[in-house]
Amino acid sequence: MVIRQSTVHDAEPIGKLAAEFQTYLRALGDRTEFDWGATKYLRDGFSDDPAFEGLVAETKSEVVAYLLYHFGYDTDRGQRLVHVIDLYVAEDFRRRGIGAALMKRAAAIGRARGAEAMFWSVYKPNDVALRFYEKLGATHASGLHFMSLAI
Repeated sequence: MVIRQSTVHDAEPIGKLAAEFQTYLRALGDRTEFDWGATKYLRDGFSDDPAFEGLVAETKSEVVAYLLYHFGYDTDRGQRLVHVIDLYVAEDFRRRGIGAALMKRAAAIGRARGAEAMFWSVYKPNDVALRFYEKLGATHASGLHFMSLAI
């Protein structure tokens, strides 16, 4: 397995994996009107002001997983952070350490850029993801509500 920064050439495989991820979340009850794939990956990840960066895991030159992230800041703790916005491993490649390796690499990239913490959200019914993150040593952020507003 090789983990590397994602590139424009990864648009189609990441788009395909994102569609699988969206199908998985729908099966758990997520009713989000998903509108993200290869086209928006290219538009938003590779402009003059990219919205995110990414990593991919390859096995035999096939992209089997991706992790997207961006940087932010926590004024409560006065620290930079890495916000993981998506992590997905193709079903046939789970339980091989790929997700953990992607999280480890994202953490290393964050530390190299001054981040002291990682932050992400998990769809509540996604017990598989919750257990995975807990095994990594992650804790639940309590006392917070995620809010959203279309602008």
